[in-house]
Amino acid sequence: MKRLFTLLGFASLAFVASAQKLSNPTKSDPEAKKLLDAVSAKFKTYTSPQATFTYKVENAQGKALSTKKGTVSMKGNKFHVSMDGMEIFSDGRTIWNYDKSANEVTVNNVNDGGSGMTPQKIFTNFYDKDFFYKLNGTKKEAGKTLTEIELTPTDKTRPYHKVYVLVDKATNSIYSAKFLEKSGGRYSYTVN
Repeated sequence: MKRLFTLLGFASLAFVASAQKLSNPTKSDPEAKKLLDAVSAKFKTYTSPQATFTYKVENAQGKALSTKKGTVSMKGNKFHVSMDGMEIFSDGRTIWNYDKSANEVTVNNVNDGGSGMTPQKIFTNFYDKDFFYKLNGTKKEAGKTLTEIELTPTDKTRPYHKVYVLVDKATNSIYSAKFLEKSGGRYSYTVN
């Protein structure tokens, strides 16, 4: 569930072509910040955003272990995520995670001030405090020109050490985000 929310947040960021590198890894790229701020501002104009996505898990060698499709709907601080075999609901205070295969519900409180991620937090300016970021240049994928941004968490206790986000320049929308775990695993979300 945390992986899903983390990806969904990255799905709102936009980037422009640039191959700028940072010489100091504890300082963020101002050009990347401008792009992230623009995407965050765009997201805030939506009243009830919705998205479909594909979630993919890979081993350290890049071999796909599983792939799932899902949807997310948000309104205010409420959200609903539906993924193969799982439903996640939140009223802004509580998160209910329903695992259909086990017929089990897990209930958690939303962490208002902490590092817990919700789709809304991810789609806004979470990156200012939680990550260092830099532009990595552009690439072509699926017939689109995409700009990559590399994010490094400021909190070294997070389970991942890098996040790579690809943004479609033509629409200023997230194409995908890939998380590299410290354990070697990889997981990615692609917005459909």
